[in-house]
Amino acid sequence: PPGFVESSCHSRIFWMKLNKLLLQGKFFQLEINDPYAGPVPLDEKLASRCGYVLSEDVWGNPVFRASVLGCHVANEADELFSLTVNIKVSSFSSMRAAVTYTYPMYCSYSSWASREIVCEENYMEVSVRTDVPAVSNDYTVAWMSALPETQNVAYQLWQLMFVSPSGRKTITVSDAVKLGYSFNNTLSRVYLRAPYHTNESDVSVVSGVNMNMVTSTSMYRQRWLLLLIDTTVSCPVGGISFTDTTLTWTVPSVIPTLVVQESTFLSKTILMGVDGQVIVHPEEKNYLLEHNETHIRITVPIGAKGGKLKSSISGGVYGVIYSIDLFLEHTWTDADWQTTKYTVIKSITTPFMPQIPTVTNNTLPEERLFNVAFGHFLPDVSLVAIAIGNVPFTLREAQHHGFKIYETPFSNTTKGFVLEVSFDDPYVLKEYVNRNETKYTLLVNYSMSVGPQMTPYYHSAEVECVIADIELPEAVGYCDEENLYLVIPTFGLHQYWNLYLGSKPLNRHVALTNGYLAATNSTHLILQIPLFAAGVIYEEVSFQKIKARFDVALRKVRTMETLQMFSVRCNFNSSAFIICHPDGTIMISAQMKTIPAIDMSKTKLRDSSCKPREYNEEHAFFKFHVTTCGTSVRFEGDHIIYENEISYEKETLPGQSIPTITRDPDYRLTVLCYYQAKETLVLGPFASDPATSPPFGSGTMVPRSNIAVYRRIRQALNVVSRVSKDESFMEFYEPNVAIIKRPVEPVFLEVELKDESPDAELYLENCWVTGSLDFNSTPRWNITVDG
Repeated sequence: PPGFVESSCHSRIFWMKLNKLLLQGKFFQLEINDPYAGPVPLDEKLASRCGYVLSEDVWGNPVFRASVLGCHVANEADELFSLTVNIKVSSFSSMRAAVTYTYPMYCSYSSWASREIVCEENYMEVSVRTDVPAVSNDYTVAWMSALPETQNVAYQLWQLMFVSPSGRKTITVSDAVKLGYSFNNTLSRVYLRAPYHTNESDVSVVSGVNMNMVTSTSMYRQRWLLLLIDTTVSCPVGGISFTDTTLTWTVPSVIPTLVVQESTFLSKTILMGVDGQVIVHPEEKNYLLEHNETHIRITVPIGAKGGKLKSSISGGVYGVIYSIDLFLEHTWTDADWQTTKYTVIKSITTPFMPQIPTVTNNTLPEERLFNVAFGHFLPDVSLVAIAIGNVPFTLREAQHHGFKIYETPFSNTTKGFVLEVSFDDPYVLKEYVNRNETKYTLLVNYSMSVGPQMTPYYHSAEVECVIADIELPEAVGYCDEENLYLVIPTFGLHQYWNLYLGSKPLNRHVALTNGYLAATNSTHLILQIPLFAAGVIYEEVSFQKIKARFDVALRKVRTMETLQMFSVRCNFNSSAFIICHPDGTIMISAQMKTIPAIDMSKTKLRDSSCKPREYNEEHAFFKFHVTTCGTSVRFEGDHIIYENEISYEKETLPGQSIPTITRDPDYRLTVLCYYQAKETLVLGPFASDPATSPPFGSGTMVPRSNIAVYRRIRQALNVVSRVSKDESFMEFYEPNVAIIKRPVEPVFLEVELKDESPDAELYLENCWVTGSLDFNSTPRWNITVDG
């Protein structure tokens, strides 16, 4: 078919190339069509012995090369050569039903040098003109040493003598063929073809390059004629080196086994070629051809034109391999051989070079769009699937979902794959960070197909983008006569942040427990907080006036970091209240409506020295600490209760008998402050951070009729106290006996709980001495305060 075969003749070598595109999905074989014997199947042994090479070029096209001196080549006067090849193509590996294409090739070559050497991939070939001059006199001795061997040469028969480190070996041509050699003569030439690394060969190092060498003499005798021809051949088998960016091929300039008289050596021309084509100006293609007295060196940048980069996978790692088909032709003269043309054909492939793909984040925050470029890849790499957040998508599914995927070219003939994903896609991870930012994370797993073998390759990437796209809520506060109000936007609640009252989350349970009213609409939460509810902070308290504040903290859901404090602060006018401060200060505004009216200036606490700070006709304002003014303490459940009493000093009229006459009404008001037992009173100024401040206690004022209830609760415990005479607690004073002590003397007091209940515990909080049996009488002297 047209375009299937391409052939040419370069440097006395037949070149034939088959188009791989026309062989896809098919099998092929080559046969050499001998003009006398018919088709001969081409195999590996035949190829190296007969001067054939079957390989692939760097693009994967099958290439066949043959020496014009090869087997089955028709030779006309050592100038015109022809070779016919049968190309058999079949759809089956067994080659049944094969179609045969017969392709003749022709080559004209007349500019033979005295000696020509070809170093092919699988064989070495030397051809020598038979009318060579006599052996140099300087080396007569060496050549004459072969004469004893020639005495044994059969009449009119060629023989080969090999010289190797193991010694000399003389064999017939037919025996040499059995060893893989090929020897023959044409009208004017004799040639020897040898495979690499035979038993008769040797490896030597010439100018740092390993050379495979076959030292041989071809011998022929006919009547009075004795012909000795040097058919030594030496070819490089090393000399390749690589860097990350270049490959270098080095060949010795002078090969001692081929140039006996080095002083007469003269280099004439050095040519390089790529893919069978001579490169006249290597520098134009970025090749470097350089030579000196010892070396010829060709340096090729990896990726240069004429070669081919191919993707590869090794151990799950993506990389590239660069291949190029080079040849070198070196012509020189010397005194022995006049002219030698030395041709080396070399296919060079670099080792695997890892090329870790890069992920370039071209994300557009202002468009809320991930733009991720993944590369660089050679054209032989395809993207077949992706996974976003571990959810797999084929390319069709990805496009249907809304992901945008397309290829993008790069300047160095590579390509990349661009993926665009919206920040708002459900498969994008979202995390609230800092104060008002969201971190968007795109997790991508790429599934690739690499090379003609479609080797799978996988690569994962993680791309992040943080943008300030969250607006922190702002609360609005206001008050009425009895309540404080906070109106808070509900956006982000429980998703990004929560509300906290002190250290506790402000949830529905806490709100109900504390007496708050909570209502929500589509956009806001409305909190109603009674003035005297738990959690209210009293900044200033004076006669009939309270400055109160209510704080709610906005904290992150995950880290508990406080972002905002929502506060509402108002002044209230109140005629009656009791406030129990965290530091143990109690403030009371007592309203006393009696008939007849009493003089509020004469009201007092248990300690009669504790008078009101301010008063008017109906109100009295007291401020005192729980450790003063005769305040008592008791435990009840999980609360500590501090108790005092506001009373009125009656004015009496003197009479004739014990009964007292008074116009003033009997008025007593019990004051109670409840604190959680696990909380500690702060003795000192308020804490500056409301989130860490202890809570206010809750207070109540109880009319006199209820006092007995609390006293009965307190008296239910069987507590006995005694005073010891010294620290040994061995001798005690009798009860109800007056004890006289100076202020500087210690008092040794023992308090014992006689209650048998396992739930009862004794805490000695306050202990004082009074002048009478009534422990509420005044004056009183404290022995212990607050434990």
